[in-house]
Amino acid sequence: MSHDVDHHLTELSGSSLSIPSDNDFHFYSNFAEFKRPIEEIARKTHSMLDKIGSSEHIWGRGAAFPVDIDDAFEWLGNTNDEVFELVDELLDECWKVEKERENVFGLGCEMKKKMKEAIHEGLDLRNGKVPFHIPTIRKPQYVYKIVVNNSNQPFQHVWLQKSDDGQRFIHPLEKLSVLDFVDKENIEDLVPVKPLSIECTPFKLVEEIKGLKELAAKLRSVNEFAVDLEHNQFRSFQGLTCLMQISTRTEDFVVDTLKLHVHIGPYLREVFKDPTKKKVMHGANRDIVWLQRDFGIYVCNMFDTGQASRVLKLDRYSLQYLLQHFCGVTANKEYQNADWRLRPLPDVMIRYGREDTHYLLYIYDLMRIKLFALSKESESSDNPLLEVYKRSYDVCMQLYEKDLLTEKSYLNIHGLRGAGFNAQQLAIVSGLYEWRDILARSEDESPGYVLPNKIILEIAKQMPVTTSNLRRLLKSKLPYVERNIDVIINIVRYSMQNAPAFEEAALCLKEEHAARVTKTVPVEDGTEAPLPHSPIAAEGSIGIENATSVNISEKSLFTSELKEEPFQHQDKNGQVEVKSNCLTSELPRVSLTREDANGNGGNVQALKMPTGAFSAALLGNSASERKVDPDKKGEEEIKVEQIRLSVNLPSHSFLGNSEESKLVVETPSVASETTDPQKPVSGSVSTFTPHQIITIDSDTD
Repeated sequence: MSHDVDHHLTELSGSSLSIPSDNDFHFYSNFAEFKRPIEEIARKTHSMLDKIGSSEHIWGRGAAFPVDIDDAFEWLGNTNDEVFELVDELLDECWKVEKERENVFGLGCEMKKKMKEAIHEGLDLRNGKVPFHIPTIRKPQYVYKIVVNNSNQPFQHVWLQKSDDGQRFIHPLEKLSVLDFVDKENIEDLVPVKPLSIECTPFKLVEEIKGLKELAAKLRSVNEFAVDLEHNQFRSFQGLTCLMQISTRTEDFVVDTLKLHVHIGPYLREVFKDPTKKKVMHGANRDIVWLQRDFGIYVCNMFDTGQASRVLKLDRYSLQYLLQHFCGVTANKEYQNADWRLRPLPDVMIRYGREDTHYLLYIYDLMRIKLFALSKESESSDNPLLEVYKRSYDVCMQLYEKDLLTEKSYLNIHGLRGAGFNAQQLAIVSGLYEWRDILARSEDESPGYVLPNKIILEIAKQMPVTTSNLRRLLKSKLPYVERNIDVIINIVRYSMQNAPAFEEAALCLKEEHAARVTKTVPVEDGTEAPLPHSPIAAEGSIGIENATSVNISEKSLFTSELKEEPFQHQDKNGQVEVKSNCLTSELPRVSLTREDANGNGGNVQALKMPTGAFSAALLGNSASERKVDPDKKGEEEIKVEQIRLSVNLPSHSFLGNSEESKLVVETPSVASETTDPQKPVSGSVSTFTPHQIITIDSDTD
């Protein structure tokens, strides 16, 4: 049965390649024979997704599939995440039941043995795949003593120089031109050589410093190499790079970046920065910032095959498609979302990692030839190859930014804007969101693992004020919720009393939701103007269409001194004033720049980061209420206190005492590497206060 399903899915996936794309799709849409079945497929798909989202017996709430295309993509991603979370929780329950059966009846010994073997092999016996989360894995942060800085402060790029005014960091690429990286050799004479099969290619798993030194020496001797990363986000606040794959023309390397975490930067930083060496990557947007965050590595001279596939206007942009299209290799992508924290790595996962870079230099050659040929065929003066390097340059120029908690962060929760919450419910969402953020930072957990968004919305919807009511609301056991059940009840009660502070916010959300349904709002001259995104949208997520400048007066949801201020939208023909009842506070503002699809610039005035909102009356004595070993209690309290300080909570004591916590200050791993022959740039290292550094050296699970 499983084989038949896989066969049908393979056929379905393959048949999708025959569907016209881009301009061809729009052309065929003019014909009823094509348009009618496509519309029917779209209708059935929408109906199916709507039924999935509205299945309250699965989610405990209804969440219909949104009409807006941007919301639809977000909805789909969040629903997939929730499915994974639900499956993971159910598997945890199965493990507990199996353990109880074994203890009570002496049954299930053989099953338990097989499950343990499956974990070590990286396989899930239920579906033959590696699960995205293996609960039995001890957190690498504890095993390998990885230092993290989860403070609610901007990320410090300590390996970069700062501008003369000290306001920004300077990427090494700023001193170089895109033209420095364009191929100097004659591409017409380039003859691509297909690599040997993976089985015949020399390979090394790098797990020791000696192997890392040898890899660095090898990379210094070549002109180009391919790079990819494997990452885990579910059991850490900012995420962890778990694996680095590197391929030269003749060898493959897989680097265990968990075991060698503190050594990656010192040995590989300079070769990645070297502008004379080409780094070939695919879809490198996230890899670039992960390298900066975890290892202080900044990439110069990169060719992104994902960007090249877009310039070439290929049917698909994924690496899976490129492997099939250029190399005839069918990639096994079932390990893409596997739990890459697993150690030792099973052979199937190592092979998957190698495939991501093994063929990439060959694809790079073929793409350069195609781009060069395209420039000769085109009558335009545009250079497609140069365009790829420009886009790759822009990808490298990104700088990692840490997620920061602000008074409006809770507005980013998916489903909140259409929930129709009143002020009490909105206050509960805000309180739970802030509590979750503080706890996730202190424990180095992802917020979704501590308290999923869907549970926050469900608690806010039902507003339980007793522990029994809250337990009935929860569909599955969540470790951090179980330990802090009384704290969550206190948050609900306090938030309900604090509801007046959220009256205007609730009104704004309802008005915005109504306006988004109609898509237009009336203006003074009797015409209608398209409605931009909410004026109280989170910073950095404001969408502007066909606008040259936008003045957005945001609202402070936690202050009492508020005043009415209209939302203004200025288009190319003049300024159109859109009336809004949203409010703004007297907090300082920053100017943000946006561009639309046509390259028209936009300017957004947004509030600067405010301070935290909740005091000890809300948070309670959460650190002491958690069940921890007595020996660990002091360490726990110190970690939570550091996070509390970093989010600028009011002066009430988070831990229930007024003593100043003590913590041995360590600089981040990228700043404290004693083995690196290169010192940080003089004057570029910021002075860290104790609450900015959190050393996690024990497993509090």
